[in-house]
Amino acid sequence: MPQEHNYWLTTVQMPTPPAEPLPPSADVAVIGAGFTGLSAALALAKRGAKVVVLESETIGWGASSRNGGMVLTGLKLGANKLISNYGGELARRMYAASLETISGVERIVKEENIACDFTRTGHLEVACKQAHFDDYARQVEVIAREFNHQLRIVPRHELRSEIGSDIYFGGMVDELSVGVNPARYVAGLGAAAMRAGARICEHTRLLNIQHEARNGASGFKLNTSRGAIWARDVLVGTSGYTGGATPALRNRIIPIGSFIITTEVLPDALARELSPRNRQIYDSKNYLYYYRLTPDSRMLFGGRAAFFSETDQTIRKSAEILRRGMIEVYPQLRDTKVEYVWGGTLDFCFDIMPHAGRMDGIYFAVGYAGHGVAMASWQGQKMAQWIAEGTTDNPFAEIPFPGAPLGLYNGKPWFLPLAGAYYKVLDWVW
Repeated sequence: MPQEHNYWLTTVQMPTPPAEPLPPSADVAVIGAGFTGLSAALALAKRGAKVVVLESETIGWGASSRNGGMVLTGLKLGANKLISNYGGELARRMYAASLETISGVERIVKEENIACDFTRTGHLEVACKQAHFDDYARQVEVIAREFNHQLRIVPRHELRSEIGSDIYFGGMVDELSVGVNPARYVAGLGAAAMRAGARICEHTRLLNIQHEARNGASGFKLNTSRGAIWARDVLVGTSGYTGGATPALRNRIIPIGSFIITTEVLPDALARELSPRNRQIYDSKNYLYYYRLTPDSRMLFGGRAAFFSETDQTIRKSAEILRRGMIEVYPQLRDTKVEYVWGGTLDFCFDIMPHAGRMDGIYFAVGYAGHGVAMASWQGQKMAQWIAEGTTDNPFAEIPFPGAPLGLYNGKPWFLPLAGAYYKVLDWVW
C-alpha cells in the first residue's frame, strides 16, 4: 500500500512562525495561510500595513500544499459560456485576468526568490470523445477572436508527440501554463510575508467575527481559539476549508474532495515517453483526471475519484480508483509502484466561477474550482490593493455570487453523491 502522505511535503521544510501571543490589534486580519491569504499578507505588509494572518492549522496546510502544482490559464467555464453568461466586455476582462495570474505567480517567485521548480511547460487538455475534440476547434477560434489568446489543436494522429497514450481523440495546448512544486511555493510565500513584516499565527482557529468600533474607527473583533484580536479590515481566504465562523460565505461554497497518487521515480526514457513535452495534462470529462511529471520524474495522477470528502477511508478508496485510471491512460505503468496518496478539498461555487468582494463589510476571495495556484495568488494581490486603496478593478467582484437554489444548503454538501451520479451520466452520454 502507498503511504497516506502528501509527496510534496517530503520536498520542503515549511517555515515556522515564532510562538508569540496573539497581538491585540492589526490593520488587517487575514483568515487562512494559503495562497490567497499569504499573497495578500505579503502585498499588504509591503505597503506598510500591520497584518496578522490567522491560520487554524499551519502554513499551507490546506489545498495550497495538496494540489497538483498546475498553474493554469483560463477558467473552469468555457469561452462561449463565459460570454453568454456575462457579456463580451466582462468576459474579456475575466479571461485576461486568468492570463495575468500566470505572470503574477512568476513575478512573486522571482521577486521573493522562491525555489519552487517554476517551469513554463504549457498545459494539454485531452479529449475523451470525438465530440469533445470537435469542440476544441470552436473554443480555439472563439478564444483567439474574443480574447486575443492563441491555443493550438493537436489532432489524434499527432498526439503521440504530446502524450504516451492512445486512448484520446486529440488535444488542445496552451503554452502559457506552468508547473510548480506547490508546497515549496506556499512555503516561500509564507517566508516572504513574514520577512515583509506580516505576523502569522498558526493553530489559531477563528470562532466568530463581530462588528466593533474602537477609538472612533469602525472594525471587527475576531474571537479565536487563542483569544481575541481587533482589526480595521478582515480578508477571508479559506476556500474549501471555509467554516462556521463565516456562515454566509460557507453557504455559497461547495467543498469537494480531490485526490492524488504519485508513483516511484520513473526511468528517464519512460518519463519522456509518457509526457514528451512535460505538460500539465487534464482530460475533458466532468469526472476528470489531471496528471503530470513531478520535477524528480514521478507520475502524479489526480482527480475527483468520487464526490466525497477527504477522510482516511476515502483516501484509500481513491488510491485504488486513481491507480486503475492511471493504468487505463498509461498501460506502461501497470507494474509501477505507487508510493504516495493523499487528498485535499477544492472550493466550487454554484456557478463554477471565482468570486471576490465584501460581505457584511468583510472582504473575501474564494471559488477557484481547481485553478487555485494561479487565481488565488492573483486574488490575494488584488484584494490587498482593494483594502489599501479603497477601489478595485477586479472583474470577479462584479458578478453575482449565487447561493443554493431555494436556500437548500447550509455548508454541508449532502447532495454530492447525487451530483457525482449526475456528472457520471453526463460523461457517459456526452
